[in-house]
Amino acid sequence: MVTTPPILRPIASELKTDRLHLRAPREGDGERVYEAVVETLDQLRAWPASLPWAMVEPSVAVSETFCRESAAAFIKRSTLVYLVFDHAGNFVASTSLHRINWAVPKFEVGYWCRASRQHQGLMTEALGALMRYAFDGLGAQRVEAFTEEQNLASRLLCEKFGMQLEGIMRKDRITPSGSVRNTCVYAAVASDQ
Repeated sequence: MVTTPPILRPIASELKTDRLHLRAPREGDGERVYEAVVETLDQLRAWPASLPWAMVEPSVAVSETFCRESAAAFIKRSTLVYLVFDHAGNFVASTSLHRINWAVPKFEVGYWCRASRQHQGLMTEALGALMRYAFDGLGAQRVEAFTEEQNLASRLLCEKFGMQLEGIMRKDRITPSGSVRNTCVYAAVASDQ
């Protein structure tokens, strides 16, 4: 059996919904990502075991580095980050498929939405588009999410997409302050779709 190397797999660099445009990061996106991170920093830092990158002091350079490294990873098909913009071109969220196992194929999904655009259904719309693409476009057999047990908003979002709680890994993560946290494992599989 001949398998296609990941780097040769066709991957959509853009996805569109009624209100949103999801696209792979580009050089120069760092400033917009930085502004959203700063705006949302307190919320992001509430989940240090899930979002360790939010513990780093934000700067335009850090965000630009993230965008460029994400663009390179997208080309290599090792991580697929999509920046989410509204139709006016405003950066509203980020979502990704990472920890990719192309042999299955399976993906872990990640997401965050800037504070000023939360509670508008945008993250739901963006994540829905990405999950549909994972199953319908990339042939995913499994999409999983790992969220801190106390992060009820993230858990509800997983459940909204029919992801099943497969278990809770007790004392699985540690925060920079040394607090140990539990991790909820959610997953949707192809037969569920």
